[in-house]
Amino acid sequence: MDNAAPARISEEMDADILIIGGGLNGPLMALALAQSGLTSTVIDAGSAKLQAQPGFDGRAYALAHSSVRMLRALDLWDAVEDQAEPILGIRASDGRPGEGAARQFLDFDAGEIEESPMGHIVEDRVLRPALLLAAAAAEAVTYLSGARVVAQNEQGQVKLADGSMLAGKLLIGADGRGGETTMRAGISRMGWGYGQTALVTAIAHERPHNGIAHQFFMPAGPLAILPLPGNRSSIVWSERDSDAAQIAALPDAEFLDHLRPRFGDFRGEIALAGQRYSYPLGLSLAQSFVAPRLALIGDAAHGVHPIAGQGLNLGFRDVAALAQVVAEAGRRGEDIGAADVLVRYQSWRRFDTAALAVATDGFNRLFSNDNPLLRAVRDLGMGAINATPGLKRQFIREAAGLTGDLPKLLQGRQV
Repeated sequence: MDNAAPARISEEMDADILIIGGGLNGPLMALALAQSGLTSTVIDAGSAKLQAQPGFDGRAYALAHSSVRMLRALDLWDAVEDQAEPILGIRASDGRPGEGAARQFLDFDAGEIEESPMGHIVEDRVLRPALLLAAAAAEAVTYLSGARVVAQNEQGQVKLADGSMLAGKLLIGADGRGGETTMRAGISRMGWGYGQTALVTAIAHERPHNGIAHQFFMPAGPLAILPLPGNRSSIVWSERDSDAAQIAALPDAEFLDHLRPRFGDFRGEIALAGQRYSYPLGLSLAQSFVAPRLALIGDAAHGVHPIAGQGLNLGFRDVAALAQVVAEAGRRGEDIGAADVLVRYQSWRRFDTAALAVATDGFNRLFSNDNPLLRAVRDLGMGAINATPGLKRQFIREAAGLTGDLPKLLQGRQV
């Protein structure tokens, strides 16, 4: 960063923590920190929309049960619950366009665990305004909308595009996998593209979904059908890049003609219920989640295949873990931006993230093909899991985000 401004001492900090990025994880991080009395400034390059927008905008999230616990612990769940759809079951099976699901499949029922439902589907246009409104109302949070960071240093300072300077004890990068915070810190990334593109929209259908999410594993990539309130579902349809580009360019009627053989007729007639979007799929992991006075959360730290629907839940886990590490360090009188404090966060989150990245990468490679041998093996595997109650229960708990070393917020407790 420019040497024009000297590093500020602690008494001159603009906030305890500066959060770069105002998507979902940025304001959530600020609210989690506020619970322990820490002040933060969220620097959002975009414009904050505090009201729910009309119509499906292509983004919906499968929030695991543990993520819902966290929203409750932060007094956020009441603002979205009425527009969230409970996930009461998951059905996963092999399939081919026009042939329907294979005979062997996984059938997860939320009633098989005590913590029901497994999670909820929430649209971005509902969740984002709820987080922004809460952040705007929190005394410990300052929200800068339309502000872009152009430089940062290892003393916790940032420079904005308008020339102003801000300083904190800790910087948090929450600006996504393509964000500049990671690059400015000199943190490299590893990863690769999958040669797949996700086609995303909402579908209205005749028959009720009964809270059941479906995952059809097609040769070109998975098709996820996620229940929304009413007789609607969000779809995340993965296709090979070249085919996806052609399908994305089609008029709505022809788009539906291509979708119907993959979607099937199990919910009756279907129609578009929202705009259509597409985005490339790939794996992206930051080589380090921390640097001097900097920690990365969410997609800034990791981007995984949506095959398991865990992308945002991974970000929530980052937020919960970092909030707890920083809060406990502060209560002990430690420097919350010190290297040894940040290493605790990285140690807590890196293995879990890498394990899920490897799992989703492996699942996608195993299922996104039409190899007869692999198809037989995976169908037998799904049948075996379905017939083994203990193993099946473990998979359900994994999907609900109830396994591993959970931070307090994901247990529904305050930090």
